[in-house]
Amino acid sequence: MQAVRTDAAMVPSMTPKRWLFCFSALALCAPVACFVWYFRLFALLWYWPDAETGKSGLGLTSYRTVIEARPIAGLKDNVSALTYDPRSGTLFTVINNPPQIAELTTDGELLRTIPVDGAQDPEGITHMRNELFVLADERRYEIRRIPVTRQTDRIDLGGMPRLALDIMSGGNLGFEGLAWNEKRQRLFVAKEKTPATVFVIDGLSEWDGRMNLQIREWRARQPFARFMRDLSSLSLVDTTGNLLLLSDESALLAEYAPDGELLGILLLWPGWHGLTRPVPQAEGVTVDENGVIYMVSEPNLFYRFEPQAARHPKKRR
Repeated sequence: MQAVRTDAAMVPSMTPKRWLFCFSALALCAPVACFVWYFRLFALLWYWPDAETGKSGLGLTSYRTVIEARPIAGLKDNVSALTYDPRSGTLFTVINNPPQIAELTTDGELLRTIPVDGAQDPEGITHMRNELFVLADERRYEIRRIPVTRQTDRIDLGGMPRLALDIMSGGNLGFEGLAWNEKRQRLFVAKEKTPATVFVIDGLSEWDGRMNLQIREWRARQPFARFMRDLSSLSLVDTTGNLLLLSDESALLAEYAPDGELLGILLLWPGWHGLTRPVPQAEGVTVDENGVIYMVSEPNLFYRFEPQAARHPKKRR
């Protein structure tokens, strides 16, 4: 039987050229691997085909940006959360340092700022009805019902109806978004991460006196946490009751039906939906009665997305 040679002469030596080739291959593969891991690309590709875009949703694949990264003049930093008031046709956002509420046009122009006394870290706001809003304080794990009229120039939280919740303890990983469902009188609350969660709170129709609160976790059929690293905001489509979930870290917006069915995904990546550069830190999203989607990104950037075939709505106040 012929002996098998195993001496070192049969093993190719690692010459400088071979070392250079190995390092070059690693240098090329590492960024791709990091991209796939960070954005959970395999999970995204797995669940994306399940999204029956346009079936009963907004049809997110048809959306294009018509305003991209417009700085909000008058606001320098910490813009977070967004809600739409159909009465005035304007948008409201919050700033946590110093605590204040800002009203914007649907073109991203600043109309006014309203200082908020007694707030520590406002991170969420949603319009309820008429002149009533709900404001969330992330670090205190509490929500407040507040009135905002055309004449409001300052808000003092002292004496405002308050609800403290300890379901989201975790330092700076608490409330990250609010959405009110007027038809069903329920509040949706987004928890940022560890894990990213959406809570549903029923029993808030009356804030005065004793409340019979029911708190549960809203679950999706295709778990958003598998392809969304965090939740930075959420909004409700009033006409359908669908939920829009925004992820800053994964740079995408997902639409879900009330029963948890995934309906569509809008990627906030360059080259998608008319975007020419990344959305740096998407922190707030809302939608109006025409299906137009508005978004804010820290420090003070404004975005508007519209369906490709839709007519631009009239300019409002």
